Amino acid sequence: MSDSPLNVIDVLLVEDDPGDALMTQEAFEHHKIRNVLHVVKDGVEALEFLRREGQYENAPRPGLILLDLNLPRKDGREVLSEVKNDPELRHIPVVVLTTSEAEEDILRSYSLYANAYVTKPVDFDRFIEVVRQIDDFFVTVVKLPR
Repeated sequence: MSDSPLNVIDVLLVEDDPGDALMTQEAFEHHKIRNVLHVVKDGVEALEFLRREGQYENAPRPGLILLDLNLPRKDGREVLSEVKNDPELRHIPVVVLTTSEAEEDILRSYSLYANAYVTKPVDFDRFIEVVRQIDDFFVTVVKLPR
């Protein structure tokens, strides 16, 4: 996390859908979001990134995690549980960003200590706006730990 007055943070996007990952990257670029977006495609990679293992040994510690629920190898619910049960990682805010509107997914995510649950809009312009609002809230409004 940077000490600059611009509050630039690293954001980890855990997303297996290349189209959704691209839309998120475009949302960052479209709104000139200064934060650095890192993308991993499954839950195993997410935990390796967060724990700085293997190819991610020099990975930065993200200030925010955007987590899809339906992931290969290790799903988002498992990732969320492991992050929030790890004393080194639990302070990182996790926003579940998923297509699921199922009440059980919403309840389970919050019971696993998700900081927010956001349903991905299918409309591109709305999706970009949602990503901008998440970034604005968690980086500008909310005070994050260093």
